[in-house]
Amino acid sequence: MHYLISMKYDGSKFYGFQRLNENPSVQKTLEEALTIINKKEVIIKGAGRTDRGVHAYDQQASFSLDITIDEEHLKLALNSLVKPYIYITKVSIVPNNFHARFNVLKKEYIYKINLREFDPFLEDYTLQPNYNIDIKSMKKCAKLFLGVHNFKNFVSGSRTNYDCIIYDISFRIKKNILEISFVGQSFYRYMVRNLVGAMLDVSTKKNTIEEIKEALDNPEKPKQFSTALPSGLYLNKVLYK
Repeated sequence: MHYLISMKYDGSKFYGFQRLNENPSVQKTLEEALTIINKKEVIIKGAGRTDRGVHAYDQQASFSLDITIDEEHLKLALNSLVKPYIYITKVSIVPNNFHARFNVLKKEYIYKINLREFDPFLEDYTLQPNYNIDIKSMKKCAKLFLGVHNFKNFVSGSRTNYDCIIYDISFRIKKNILEISFVGQSFYRYMVRNLVGAMLDVSTKKNTIEEIKEALDNPEKPKQFSTALPSGLYLNKVLYK
């Protein structure tokens, strides 16, 4: 039987989603739990590989089991093994050819910035800058990222293709926390954190709007911007075809 699970997790407790040696990861924790349930090794496929310290409200993963178990009992069994820092919110039975990453239509990430004074309880869950944020200039910068671009100057690591489409970037403030939402088809390594970092660079006048545009228009000309901390980043939603 082939399954898709939706989950939320506290990324501050893991070395990222992807299994990496013996360090605690979301993938490792889930696979070990599923192997206990299945009594045979289980490998999962995640919708995205969140980095160390990055959180999720709606990460997805697909996998197959040799046993037959209904959705509700699988959810209960999994949660008994993976809590307290991972919680499975939904289990669905899907076609055998369904893939949690390749079938993605859109993803939404949210980046959170604390606009109040420093709060130690928010340190692992928001960015807490020690300077004032110019949200107006950040919004102006964000408009440059909409649509299809080569994001080579905003991605970490080497790839064969840096093209990506961003459908929407929106801003809202909830209880003095600035939330920046990014909706796109896919996002590459550190991409959202680099886009936020570039916006903050414009906010602090470290860089100009013109420099951001130049980095997008001329991706082969290297340009370095700040990378926002992982603590403020959340995989918020995954939509499928």
